[in-house]
Amino acid sequence: MLRLQDTYLHKGKRKALVKTIREKGIKDERVLDAIYQLPRHFFFDSALVSHAYEDKAFPIGEGQTISQPYTVAFQTELLEVKEGDKILEIGTGSGYQGTILHILGAEVYSIEYQKKLYERTRKFLERLGVSFHLFQGDGSKGLPQHAPYDKILVTAGAPVVPNELIRQLKIGGILVIPVGDRSSQKMLKLTKQSNTKVVKEEFDSFAFVPLLGKDGWK
Repeated sequence: MLRLQDTYLHKGKRKALVKTIREKGIKDERVLDAIYQLPRHFFFDSALVSHAYEDKAFPIGEGQTISQPYTVAFQTELLEVKEGDKILEIGTGSGYQGTILHILGAEVYSIEYQKKLYERTRKFLERLGVSFHLFQGDGSKGLPQHAPYDKILVTAGAPVVPNELIRQLKIGGILVIPVGDRSSQKMLKLTKQSNTKVVKEEFDSFAFVPLLGKDGWK
């Protein structure tokens, strides 16, 4: 287990962060509680720890970021996570979003494109005592060997919705993905009602790092 301190000061800052996120419109109390439970400062380099409870994204190396807490909460709320859900996360990053899903009781499969980041996050999560299924590779193609999934969450901006991800969803499953250009994307929620019918809902604009790979940005 990591020897990281979670002090009363940190908990107070997390409580204030949760209040901010709630005021921005997040209503799912389970999601808000998961964000309160998880010390975000554990996922930060020591030089940036003082910024851990700001509602902002921060760089984590390899051209990637740890997402803004509001964005994490927004995507997670759209996903409608239930205990025991089998969830594929595209873009492991720091491991923060995957750990939130883990706290909510999901069985998490997570794939990271950047090998250095994958290795670092895998070791970090092991030391943190968080256990979910981590893979390195092209997440734009999903993870077909473990499909189908109840839910799929994409944490990078895609130019289009990869058909392969729809194929890997169970009937009744939900895909949450930001789609647009490299600078701005609309958050989409796609519910797979049958093998031939997918219902699309469109939400606010966000700015994610690009989804890399065959069905992402080359």
